[in-house]
Amino acid sequence: MADSSPSAVADETEVGSLFVANYPPFSVWTREGVAEAQGALRSPAVAGVPLGLYLHIPFCRKRCHFCYFRVYTDKNAREVAGYLDTLVREWELYAEQPAIAGRPLSFVYFGGGTPSFLSTAQLQELVGGLSAVRSWKDAEEITFECEPGTLPEGKLAAIRELGVTRLSLGVENFDDAILERNGRAHRSAEIFRAWEAARAVDFPQINLDLIAGMVGETDENWRACIEKTLALEPDSVTIYQMELPFNTTISKDILNHTGAFGNGNGLATWATKRRWMDEAFAALEAAGYHIGSAYTAVKDPSRTRFVYRDRLWQGADLVGLGVASFGHLNGVHVQNFDQWEPYSAAVARGEIPWNRAYRPTPDERMIREFVLQLKRGSIRPAYFREKYDVDVLARFREPLASLRADGYLAEAGPESVSLTRPGLLRADVLLKRFFLPQHVGLRYT
Repeated sequence: MADSSPSAVADETEVGSLFVANYPPFSVWTREGVAEAQGALRSPAVAGVPLGLYLHIPFCRKRCHFCYFRVYTDKNAREVAGYLDTLVREWELYAEQPAIAGRPLSFVYFGGGTPSFLSTAQLQELVGGLSAVRSWKDAEEITFECEPGTLPEGKLAAIRELGVTRLSLGVENFDDAILERNGRAHRSAEIFRAWEAARAVDFPQINLDLIAGMVGETDENWRACIEKTLALEPDSVTIYQMELPFNTTISKDILNHTGAFGNGNGLATWATKRRWMDEAFAALEAAGYHIGSAYTAVKDPSRTRFVYRDRLWQGADLVGLGVASFGHLNGVHVQNFDQWEPYSAAVARGEIPWNRAYRPTPDERMIREFVLQLKRGSIRPAYFREKYDVDVLARFREPLASLRADGYLAEAGPESVSLTRPGLLRADVLLKRFFLPQHVGLRYT
């Protein structure tokens, strides 16, 4: 990877993961750690820690060429139905454990894959089965990811009736040629049909996703995408700078010098993607939006929140249901088996289907929360003094000084540590300056 040094800021887009979703890197999680995770599950929960539920729906109409998630495009109706039954059974296994029993759900997240791939009847049956185990009617937020081409009006109404409060629409780009080249299943006409239907159903929050740096994207196209986004007036906008983890179609072509992407043509540099993000943030701010993280802008912060993100970045517990799902319970990180057969077989045997786990040290837990919360653009040192009895200004004196010297740090005082806009646009690379030495050069996944 081009950014293996903790001080490096990559320019060329090369194969490898940059996005920091957790700490320490997933590559330190082990099969041997599962025994400790099982012990954590048998222990009572820590008082005051919120509990969330993540459901991985791994089905898609097509696999995007930049996708690195566990998804399937070849499962028949019987297999899909069997998977949904397995999700319910897995939730039943969790619900009887001391770490989960009796705890209310603070947030629920339907991710994928494509949750909206499921039919209305399948969604209603799935939610009915899960809710019979533990109701989530009082959850603060229920998020549902959607692909625009899978959203007839009747399905959207059913999704709202299931209690979804935050609909996240995976637009990514508005240009049909670029959508086609990157393997997206939907087209622009479906975006606008889905958008109007979703607005008519009156979701409390509708989020629109974009990707800066899809193959073939240009300055003209990017600016058109921002203009069309502003015209729709979403409650929030999430923008990702496209990266190329090792298991994407694009990455495999580049590494093998074969296929449609083997020559790397059409890939924007990181410098270009950062510039596009900067332009998008500036346009959103001019329209009255507020930048909430390295990836998000919200129209009205008083009513638009990201409970799932903020709770996880503050150490919430999370039950992850489904193949390859990640979770966190009583201080231990876990991941399910990442293949269909071992995952399903484990649940059928009445076992929580964990494949690997890791219990971070108190220092690693503190670093995790520091780097993840810094992705919002700023952190409060008082939070870390109160929770971890750590003065982060002293603990991270050297990396903070390096950020300031490079022009990425706006403030580092007792009230706040905050990034400049150039720092926010490079957050995922800069966060590695706060990693422990043994974790800096590791492959992330």
